[in-house]
Amino acid sequence: MKTSDFYYDLPEELIAQTPLAQRDASRLMVMDRETGEVEHRSFYDLTEYLRPGDCLVLNDSRVLPARLLGHRVPSGGAVEVLLLQDKGDGVWECLTKPGRKTPPGTELCFREGLLTATVTGTLDDGKKLVQFHYDGIFLEVLEQLGKMPLPPYIRAELNDPERYQTVYSRETGSAAAPTAGLHFTPELLDKIGKSGVSLAYLTLHVGLGTFRPVKAENILDHHMHSELCRIDEKAAETINRTKERGGRVICVGTTSCRTLESLADEKGRLQASSKWTDIFIYPGYRFKVMDGLITNFHLPESTLVMLVSAFAGKEHVLAAYQKAVEERYRFFSFGDAMCIL
Repeated sequence: MKTSDFYYDLPEELIAQTPLAQRDASRLMVMDRETGEVEHRSFYDLTEYLRPGDCLVLNDSRVLPARLLGHRVPSGGAVEVLLLQDKGDGVWECLTKPGRKTPPGTELCFREGLLTATVTGTLDDGKKLVQFHYDGIFLEVLEQLGKMPLPPYIRAELNDPERYQTVYSRETGSAAAPTAGLHFTPELLDKIGKSGVSLAYLTLHVGLGTFRPVKAENILDHHMHSELCRIDEKAAETINRTKERGGRVICVGTTSCRTLESLADEKGRLQASSKWTDIFIYPGYRFKVMDGLITNFHLPESTLVMLVSAFAGKEHVLAAYQKAVEERYRFFSFGDAMCIL
């Protein structure tokens, strides 16, 4: 199976640069995964497609303000550091820019010394290990200094950083938002809960690898990045009970899907657990838990398009994406949504 099989042509002006004023006012393409037929609705109409006894699964990960702007010491040259993974004891795996000017031993300074750091190592893929020095609690320092690490295709400034967080985010650790959840409001979630639909929260900390292009010609030669995911006993029981009673488990976002499919046993049952997952879902995969998917429109030739194609069929998905282009839907992180049932 070739990466080019998942290409579609997207006009650049359809890449959403800013979020809508009202989260649930985004458009919603509802797709029948068996027939490929689509309807064009608004996201606040979602409740019309959910049934009592269904379960929505949501990723409660919260995005770190992980982009730090500072300078190198003593040269004063500008530096940008992007936090990727906490290695413990103040050490983080990072991307640095300019990378060639930040070899091991480089001293860094942010906001007149409120935060300082030392580059302690270079990894095989060019990422750096950085030891941070600070007083107090690191996450509180980050809240003061850090900027939201928006995807590379978003060039507009984000006036309100909370718009790149879901309203139910609570577990800080992602380098990117689980964007399918950005459409929900507290009012919509309350309405869904009162309609007899269960809500189950799990956590997958999204890595920057989610934006990494598939460079291999054959998709089987692509290596997925690893991300930490976990589910607690309450959520596992809710999902298991939904399946037992004939309800549908509907994942909000590909990260929720990857978490369930990584943590479930071969019979599709879940228990409280956590792991690093590098699961790669592409056409031919047999889903163990997920019955429906709410997701945004993803980049051409990306692993996310491959996952959606595994669930709904490549021909159906690419035809739906073509309709979305024709109908001028907004694409990617701040764009519109699909509901595939």
